[in-house]
Amino acid sequence: MLAEQVIGLSQSGKLNDDVHLPDEWITSLVDFIRAGLVDWRDDPLRPAQTSETQLTAQLCSRLNSLSRHSAGWDFLQFKREEPDDTDGRRSIDLAVAPNGSTIWLEGREYTEYRMLMPIECKRLPTPRGTKRDEHEYLSSKFSSTGGVHRFKAGHHGAAHCRAAIIAYVQDQDISSWHTQINSWIEELTGDAVTGWSTADKLGMILHDTSTRAAHLTSRNERAGALGPILLDHLWVEM
Repeated sequence: MLAEQVIGLSQSGKLNDDVHLPDEWITSLVDFIRAGLVDWRDDPLRPAQTSETQLTAQLCSRLNSLSRHSAGWDFLQFKREEPDDTDGRRSIDLAVAPNGSTIWLEGREYTEYRMLMPIECKRLPTPRGTKRDEHEYLSSKFSSTGGVHRFKAGHHGAAHCRAAIIAYVQDQDISSWHTQINSWIEELTGDAVTGWSTADKLGMILHDTSTRAAHLTSRNERAGALGPILLDHLWVEM
C-alpha cells in the first residue's frame, strides 16, 4: 500500500517544522514514490512499454493520480522534462513540485514553479547502441548522459542537496545490479577517473523481494564549490 502518513500542513501549505523535520518529510516523499513505482508497474491497465521515455510518461501520470487521491499528498504534482533550476538548457526527466500550494523547507520557498526534487530515470541494462555506454547509470564516455555523473558534475540538481534516480530493471535483478554498479564504481576509482571514489558506492536501505523493489542511497561529492548531494536510488524490477 502507498505511504499513509499524513504530513501536517497549515492553511498556507507551510510545513509544521515543530512536528516534521525537512529530512523526515523528504524521506516520506521518497517512500511514497517507491510505493507508487510498484503500484504503477502492477497496474493491469498499464500498456506494456519498454522505452525510458514511454515508461517515465506512464509513471508520471500514475504518480499524479496517486497523489491526487492519497491523504496528505494532494498538494504535490509530478512533471516531465522540466528545465533544470540553474541550467535551463538541460531538462529533468521527472520533477516533484507543489500543486497550488506554497511549501517551505529549510527556509526556502517552493511553489508550482520551483521543483522540490529532481529525478532522473534510467533503464538497467542500458539499451544497446553505437553511442550508448553500458555504464550510463553512472557515467558515459560518449556524452554527459550518465545518471549519477550529471548530479556529481552539477549539470542537474545544482540547487538541491537531495535528488533521486529511478531505475527500470528490465533484465537480471536488483541484487545483481547493486553488485554490478558498485563494481563499476571500483573500476572508475581504480582508473583514477576524476571525481570518483569508493565513497560513491550505493548502500542498500530497503530491498522488498515480495514487491521486487528497492531503495538505495549514495552520498556523492560534487564538482566546484557545490556541497555533496544525497541520491535516493529507487529501483523496480519490471
